[in-house]
Amino acid sequence: MTGQKKTGKPKNAAKKTAPKMSAPGKKAKVTAAEPKLRDDAPAIALDLPPAPLDAATQAYFDKCVEKIGFVPNVLQAYAFDLTKLGAFAAMYNDLMLAPSGLSKLEREMIAVAVSSVNRCYYCLTAHGAAVRHLSGDPVLGEQMVMNYRAARLEPRQRAILDFAVKLTERPHEVEEADRAALRAVGLSERDVWDVAAVTGFFNMSNRIASATDMRPNLAYHGEARGPAA
Repeated sequence: MTGQKKTGKPKNAAKKTAPKMSAPGKKAKVTAAEPKLRDDAPAIALDLPPAPLDAATQAYFDKCVEKIGFVPNVLQAYAFDLTKLGAFAAMYNDLMLAPSGLSKLEREMIAVAVSSVNRCYYCLTAHGAAVRHLSGDPVLGEQMVMNYRAARLEPRQRAILDFAVKLTERPHEVEEADRAALRAVGLSERDVWDVAAVTGFFNMSNRIASATDMRPNLAYHGEARGPAA
C-alpha cells in the first residue's frame, strides 16, 4: 500500500542466524563436554566377590601400589580365591621376574606376541605397556601389539617369537628343527624351556582374560608413550 510507513522489525523479534558451516575437510568444533575415562569398572564380568585379604596378600597389593601406583586388575580378578591368586602370582613372578637366560624384555615380547595371536585385550594392553617401558621405544611396543614381524628385531628375538607363535598356533607341528633354530641363535636348553613356559602361561592367561572379559587398568594405556630412546 502506497504511503504506508515502514515500521521495520519489532524490537523483540527473534533474530535468525544461519548455522555456521565448517570448512571442507575441517571437523566441526565439539562443544559438549568430553567424556571422562573411569577406572572403577569391575575387573571381570563374573560376579565373584573378593575374599578377605590375608596379611601376605595385603602386603603384596600394597607393594604393587608402591611400585606402579595401582593393583593390576588381573590380581583383583583372582582375589575371590586367595589360593588361586597365590598360585597365579607365584607362577607369573617366577616366569617373568626371576633370573633367566631370557631378558625381561624378551619375556614381555613373548607375552605380547602370544597375546596378539589370541587377540587378548587385557594382556596386549598391559604387556604392550611393559614392552614400551623396558625397550624405551613406543614404536616397538605398537609393532609388537599389531604384528611382531613388522618390527626390526634382532635374529635372536625373531627366532624366540617365531617359536612362541608357532607353539601358540600349531603346537602339534613343533619339532626338533624348531628347537634347533633357538639353539642356533644362542639359547641354552634351559632358555628353550623358558620360552615354552612363558608361551604356555600366556596362552592360559589369555583364555582366562577373554572368558571373563577382564578389563586392563586404564593407567596402562598411557604408560611409556614418549619418543623412542
